[in-house]
Amino acid sequence: MTGVSPHTTFVDDPGDPRLAVYANLKDADLADRHGAFIAEGPLVVRELLRSTYKVRSILVHEDKVARLEGVIGTARGPGEVPVFTVPPRVLDAVTGFHLHRGVLACGERGPALDARTILEQSRVLLVLEDLSNHDNVGGLFRVAAALGDPGAGVVLSPRCCDPLYRKALRVSIGHALRVPYARCHLDATLWSRLAASGYTILATGAGQEAAAPASVGTPARVAVVLGAEGAGLFVETVRAIRAAGGQNVRIPLAPGVDSLNVVVAAGILLASVAPVGEFSPGKGAP
Repeated sequence: MTGVSPHTTFVDDPGDPRLAVYANLKDADLADRHGAFIAEGPLVVRELLRSTYKVRSILVHEDKVARLEGVIGTARGPGEVPVFTVPPRVLDAVTGFHLHRGVLACGERGPALDARTILEQSRVLLVLEDLSNHDNVGGLFRVAAALGDPGAGVVLSPRCCDPLYRKALRVSIGHALRVPYARCHLDATLWSRLAASGYTILATGAGQEAAAPASVGTPARVAVVLGAEGAGLFVETVRAIRAAGGQNVRIPLAPGVDSLNVVVAAGILLASVAPVGEFSPGKGAP
């Protein structure tokens, strides 16, 4: 049996090179220079250890090792994951803030998935157009995991923020490590592939002619396309979806209320239209 070592290494120097990856680095630097990301808090670290991502190391507040034994003792991967324990002053000095959750882990990004793989393996897709808010992106992965599994996936436009950035990952409660995702251009090629693969494509909040979610039923495969707060989906995107055989949907709201937060809207929509029952991955997109 392999996994996290039951033995921890005590580190008393914030300048120790083994802790450098935790040293208050920006998410972009972690991604670009180190090919890494940081998981913060027991729930997210637990999901990381359960995931297929390689874990480089774990950093734990020395007073919380016993309390977090159920997290850092999780078996995973080939070999053992080093666990560094540090006193509070070192943890604060390394991270640059008081980490009350007491645990961080460094994960390795690995190769990006291809959008065709996501289309092939999923039956519920959230397609996100230019969402730059980390809270919303993290929340949408949580919704996908809660209401779309088994068979949930996420497709992001190139200008969406990174689901593995620390805040997005924290808000997702680690589900961005479970739900597969890919980036691609949201263009006619994507919509035609979705339609050819049997997806019902739903453009959200677009126009007064939009249908209520209840009228859609529960198709065998569904792709819900969501835009950023305020701006919503681009008009060109909606037209292209309609041209591919998709449709507009809009959640009925009380008079005087213009819109819902995108995460709330996605939850309502998936609760209404997501397929239920057993799932086997499809044969793939053309």
